[in-house]
Amino acid sequence: MFERLQSRLEEAIKRLRGQARITEENITEALAEVRRALLDADVHVDVVRRFVEDVKAKAIGTEVKGKVLPEQLIVKIIYDELVSIMGTSKSDLAHAAQPPTVIMAVGLQGSGKTTFVAKLAAFLRKKGQQPLLVAADIYRPAAIEQLKMLASTINVPVFSMEGADPLNIARESLQYARKFARTHVIVDTAGRLAIDEPMMQEVAAIRQAISPHEVLYVCDAMVGQDAVGTAKTFDERVGITGIVLTKLDGDARGGAALSLRYVVGKPIKFVSTGEKLESLEVFHPDRLASRILGMGDIVSFVERAQQEYDEAKAAELEEKIRKREFNFEDFLEQIRLIRRMGSIRELLGMLPGMDKALRGVEIDERAFTKIEAMILSMTPQERRNPRIINGSRRLRIARGSGTTVQDVNRLLKQFEEMQKLMRAVTSGKLKLRNMPAMIGASKRR
Repeated sequence: MFERLQSRLEEAIKRLRGQARITEENITEALAEVRRALLDADVHVDVVRRFVEDVKAKAIGTEVKGKVLPEQLIVKIIYDELVSIMGTSKSDLAHAAQPPTVIMAVGLQGSGKTTFVAKLAAFLRKKGQQPLLVAADIYRPAAIEQLKMLASTINVPVFSMEGADPLNIARESLQYARKFARTHVIVDTAGRLAIDEPMMQEVAAIRQAISPHEVLYVCDAMVGQDAVGTAKTFDERVGITGIVLTKLDGDARGGAALSLRYVVGKPIKFVSTGEKLESLEVFHPDRLASRILGMGDIVSFVERAQQEYDEAKAAELEEKIRKREFNFEDFLEQIRLIRRMGSIRELLGMLPGMDKALRGVEIDERAFTKIEAMILSMTPQERRNPRIINGSRRLRIARGSGTTVQDVNRLLKQFEEMQKLMRAVTSGKLKLRNMPAMIGASKRR
């Protein structure tokens, strides 16, 4: 999402390369490029003005000491300002002293409210909570059915009332939640293609009736600077407590992420980075600032790995590798684990320097699908003992998976090379348990 902004900021910082010190002249030239980059990314003009002024004031007033280069110093100052603009630290959800905690999702139609509330329910379920989803959007065709379908995949109940108005649905849902000991009530309200008076009156009435602990404005990051004005209107009429950015994995220029917190004055609480219900993350300003500047986000990478990490299975896998019993069934399980963590492009982008290295490079996510298809076209005996896969079996696997014999040959060759590498690792001093143990230790802390 931030590739273009990242590239432009790099060009601006390069203007200080080779300079012995920061002067008003060279910092003004560099910040002119920063200003253009931010405006091009659709960042609100007030945010751009404050950002440039603050960076300039701090840069000119800071002495470059020791081996620190001017370009390194300006990166640190820009990083600090990005964090400051986006909110300094993460903002946790409010919690009721006496359950249930009530959360309202508001926003325009098409912003991803319904999908977000399902993602939030999945997020809370992982933390051991018992959420209830409330279908208060009775206007959009199939909105209630969509919510029920999403909820069924995560085993979360949906409260709805046929023929009732949204205000009564929201009120009755609280009684239902208390009766059945639900910890959270998450209300999916109706939206429109644009702000209109009836919609505002309805969501304001629901807010007054159920007194939610959180009113989250769900914003499509693809909208850009227009989202700022809409968020301000919702805050003035309804009173929002936080912001959710959806479609952050798309082609948006990033202006909304950098503008909303400063202009609206409300924290960004969550970001949605994909279509899967697991792709909802707590917003960390410092981590996003690191990614914008091409420094990666290794903390988020490790956190995702921890969510999928199973210490017992890791020990079992290591034992198989040590005994040279690692087979295609194990390989398939590892592929699925990686895919649950998110898109490969996004995961690689979390590693320092990879955003720059991958710029302009196409990564075919379908490669994993093709590999899965080939493995699933093998018999259980073939998966456990790939050495028996002869010419006729390769042809059958290719036909069954919609691939070619060459694809199957390539997979078998790569698998054989991987087995050799694993044998080399386990026969040496480096133990595969080291990495899982380190992750497990950080998880226990």
